[in-house]
Amino acid sequence: MKNRYYLMLMILVLCTLPTKAQYSFDHVLYGAAYYHEYMPEERLDEDIRLMKKAGLTVVRVGESAWGLFEPQDGTFEFEWMDRILDKMHEAEINVILGTPTYSIPAWLAYKHPEVLAEHAKGDKAYYGIRQNMDFTNPTYRYYCERIIRRMLERYAQHPAVIGYQVDNETEARGVNNRDYFFGFRNYIKQKFNNDLNLLAKEWGMNYWGMNINTWEEFYPRDGVTNPSYKNEWERYNRKAVADFLNWQCDLVNEYRRTDQFVTHCFMPDFHNIDQVESFRQMQYPAINIYHDVQDRQDGQRIAYAGDFVRTVAGGNYIVMETNAQGIGWDARAQFPPYDRQLRQNVYAHYASGANMVEYWHWATLHYGQETYWRGVLGHDLQPNRIYNEFAATAKELERIGSRIVNLKKKNRAAILYSHDSYHALQFMPYTYKSNYPIDMVHRALYRQNIETDIIPCDKTIDFSGYDLLVIPPLYVATDRLLAAIDGFVHSGGHVVMMHKSGYCNEHSAVRATLAPGPLRKACGFYYQEFSTIGDLSLKDNPFHLEGEKQISDWYEFLIPETAVPLAYAAHPFFGRWPVVTENNYGKGRLTYIGAYPSQQLLDAIVRRAAIRAGIIAAEESVFPIIQRMGTNEAGKVIRYLFNYSSENKEITYNYPTSEELVSGKTVKKGDRVTLPPWGVLIMEVD
Repeated sequence: MKNRYYLMLMILVLCTLPTKAQYSFDHVLYGAAYYHEYMPEERLDEDIRLMKKAGLTVVRVGESAWGLFEPQDGTFEFEWMDRILDKMHEAEINVILGTPTYSIPAWLAYKHPEVLAEHAKGDKAYYGIRQNMDFTNPTYRYYCERIIRRMLERYAQHPAVIGYQVDNETEARGVNNRDYFFGFRNYIKQKFNNDLNLLAKEWGMNYWGMNINTWEEFYPRDGVTNPSYKNEWERYNRKAVADFLNWQCDLVNEYRRTDQFVTHCFMPDFHNIDQVESFRQMQYPAINIYHDVQDRQDGQRIAYAGDFVRTVAGGNYIVMETNAQGIGWDARAQFPPYDRQLRQNVYAHYASGANMVEYWHWATLHYGQETYWRGVLGHDLQPNRIYNEFAATAKELERIGSRIVNLKKKNRAAILYSHDSYHALQFMPYTYKSNYPIDMVHRALYRQNIETDIIPCDKTIDFSGYDLLVIPPLYVATDRLLAAIDGFVHSGGHVVMMHKSGYCNEHSAVRATLAPGPLRKACGFYYQEFSTIGDLSLKDNPFHLEGEKQISDWYEFLIPETAVPLAYAAHPFFGRWPVVTENNYGKGRLTYIGAYPSQQLLDAIVRRAAIRAGIIAAEESVFPIIQRMGTNEAGKVIRYLFNYSSENKEITYNYPTSEELVSGKTVKKGDRVTLPPWGVLIMEVD
């Protein structure tokens, strides 16, 4: 494309820029990642024709194409992407452009092998896979900045581009290069005010004589056994990732128009990222959500990811990748969705607050590691069952998308999430199950239609907007955080708290006090002993559960002070101490589970607390009927009703008169409505 053309285009765009501060979604977007560079050359026009026919409105391009943009050091080729963007604009398809930094070109690895990652105990990364670099390496950063600037100089004013994705699914991924370690050491020096005595005290470095007397003696991560060191290393990993993404945001912000947004797509296993700091400069954070389908489709993975990213983003978000057909790095687990499941999943994303859903990807690859990670089109590149369901869903979205976009959610329940506790319990495990069962906690809420936010406690300790907190094992916590939980309960909040909470301080060091430390008054008990256990039943089945074994793995010998026992183990020794207690404290209430509960037991305890907090009614429907709700741009309540089963489900509609948006039918309170298998109804209250 001629430079003159772009100069004229830039002048035109600058003269017509809106005054809004960022890209504004006035309609949901629906699309797929698109890689023309992987396809036969003649496919571009045919792909765009099929996209338009299907109603696709957005694509993501370019995030893994550094080797094409810059095939040799300092040699840039952009004409191939010019053609794609120009044709997308002509077709009125929106484009999100990725910075290609997560997949380095071969020449960079060859000329500068020092940019490749080194891992623990001498292992190292090789060329031939993505995300194989030390993302803090200054040489890598130099070339990253150069390609980003060249791309933004060329494309920032292109009218097809509505936003930018910086990097892709970024994590530290075990980087352990020497320079990376020096960065960690400097971070520790700053955090402890250059005081080695303070560091030795907080980390207990006199143990095994591992105290140090100069910073040069500060030893690398490879052989470390100290839990405090290991947890701080994970914090540094999260900080380094956030710094890297904010550095890229700074570069993009020098060029982007005010009507364009910046995003990054994280995976929903969010333990290795400081999402709050990483999202700080992003208008629409993104997440990639891959989930079960067929008989295992239940919508929980979609809700779990959305409940977290929506909360840390402080509003709406976008889904950059999700599964269209079977997925996997080989062909051993190919599970395409049943009929209507693709459509159902789209609305599940929007019901959680997404403003865009994209599949990975448009057309299935014919080669490479992800040959069987299938897209909307299969290997034959022809319209198929999935394409047809995509098109039918897009047609619905064209009609109703402006009424479900920018959904605002105000939930009364929250899950308190702890990065530090997750990692500390991996370093000091107590079970062969999940050491940090947050997915189990979310399932207990989700399947009982208790909508929730997931809030990171290392960034948020103001719980005043909630009525119920459910807390997975809060093994590592500051006194300040525990005081905030105490205050929440005392002022009228309800808490369900799991075992091992309050045991360690922020340095992963056990508190030298009766457990649960600063939580003792709010919990209404203390304990001095604990034991590993097998599967045990509850005496007299106080929660009226099916099956015998309701607790396992871990048992704390709780000694009530003001707490009331709710359940005991059916065991001649452990049954001396209650395993579930409830304590009225101030105006609120705290329920504590002193063992690893079964899913069934956790469900029952959470449901009891939610009913007593007035969040749900005793007769509230449960899975497979799932309800999600929020308020749309017009201030009207939108209520989604999902049927996650292969059978028709008939329910009574117990809400004010509403319009079902897809069919246009009016539904009144008390009406019986039928949800077909894998169906969804979208109600807008009149």
